[in-house]
Amino acid sequence: MVDIQEIEIIRIDKLLYYLRFAKSRSISQKICETGHVRMDGKRIISGHEKVQIGSTITMPRGDAILIFIVDNIPKRRGSATEAQSHYHIIN
Repeated sequence: MVDIQEIEIIRIDKLLYYLRFAKSRSISQKICETGHVRMDGKRIISGHEKVQIGSTITMPRGDAILIFIVDNIPKRRGSATEAQSHYHIIN
């Protein structure tokens, strides 16, 4: 049986900020509220949606569509190299 405290989760707006897809937390909230972000195929319309390890995130990035899988949950907003170690891009 898995202890509920062992499962790491984070809000999607906070994750996008920590992974450096947004310059600020308020910008990451606005990205989520546009409805263009999807998590595991489900449309996200609010920044409070919870993300866990293994979640697939799809979002616009410039003129392209970015799809990545969360490998582990960051504890803080670190350097770009550190942020990239928490996910891998599928496309």
